[in-house]
Amino acid sequence: MKRPRIVITGIGGICGLGTDVPSIWDAMRAGRSAIGPLANTALHDLKIRVGAEIKELPDHGIERKQLVAMDRFSVLAVIAAKEAMRQSGLTIDETNTHRVGAIVGVGICGWEAIEESYRAILLEGKSRAGIFTVPKVMPGAAAGQVSMSLGLRGPVFGVTSACSSSNHALATAMDQLLLGRADAVVAGGTDAPLVWGVIKGWEALRVVSPDTCRPFSADRQGLVLGEGAGMVVLETYEHATGRGATILAELAGTGMSGDASDIVAPTVEGPTAAMRACLLDAGLSPEDVDYINAHGTGTKANDQIETTAIRRVFGAHADKLSVSSTKSMHAHCLGASGALELIACVMAVREGIVPPTANYREVDADCDLDVTPNVARQRQVRVAISNSFAFGGTNAVVAVKAV
Repeated sequence: MKRPRIVITGIGGICGLGTDVPSIWDAMRAGRSAIGPLANTALHDLKIRVGAEIKELPDHGIERKQLVAMDRFSVLAVIAAKEAMRQSGLTIDETNTHRVGAIVGVGICGWEAIEESYRAILLEGKSRAGIFTVPKVMPGAAAGQVSMSLGLRGPVFGVTSACSSSNHALATAMDQLLLGRADAVVAGGTDAPLVWGVIKGWEALRVVSPDTCRPFSADRQGLVLGEGAGMVVLETYEHATGRGATILAELAGTGMSGDASDIVAPTVEGPTAAMRACLLDAGLSPEDVDYINAHGTGTKANDQIETTAIRRVFGAHADKLSVSSTKSMHAHCLGASGALELIACVMAVREGIVPPTANYREVDADCDLDVTPNVARQRQVRVAISNSFAFGGTNAVVAVKAV
């Protein structure tokens, strides 16, 4: 029995590149990086002074009584989810509210609220934390806030697996649809890590670049942190066509794996297994793939290992692939990265444009793929895959296909 097709009918996003999908995609096509000096963060004694931050939030229309119980990562998720729902044209009412869900990936949680509480108690001498600290902080808050903002009463929960959270959320949403537990799911990821405590932690890892992110370039010095959210509306093909929706692309398949090796050091075997599982799930051969949005963090180890994994999976076809890392522009938004990178994949499939790897300067013999350096490229993209590999050795890959 042939399984139902899962399609994308709406996309929404917000990050340093822009506050909606058109502005984000325009920046990606232009190879314009949002990485720069941090302005909105109290830096104190931090050595890390760069990131990709959202300078100003758009008019989001969230009511104050809801907003007071929301951390920034939840606000970003709601903004992106509202945009995706508007594009999808899906109307929620009593006839379908229990058949539409929200599944949101989060890499960390509400650290803005945590830090506010610590400062109030430890530095300002206050006797207790804010009354909404717990509902602001919990990793599942973003999914709950999206459901409340849109009136969704189907499957609603959060997914967390560090930097693979978005792709795990997309895979889980796809499963809910295939199992018949929902007709549509708003899914994606969000994170707002540009706060002192989180940056201080990353500083200790010594994997953050002092200036910018240069994936696959021989002179790369590490990743750069960013904030943002990306959301899509997923539906079964029958549900989408039944209501006359415009289908943007098909979510053809997903693949997941675990390294079972080291909490921070990646392996070649884990990403290789996830990409192969994704192709198998989607019913695709390696030769069907035209574009890979790489995990491409800009660290020495990640980019070399990902290159090796891609060559293992795609063989001789690896030399015909277009590869790029859009983290060079929106930075590493942790739990939101996969969802922002899905925007790049959907738009690449729809417009036949591969976004570049920005900031690229020097060829690395160990990263010998066509990484689309600095300038976008026109080519037919029938299938695009997006890689996410995370601390903990958790890997998740998704495949997008033209319809």
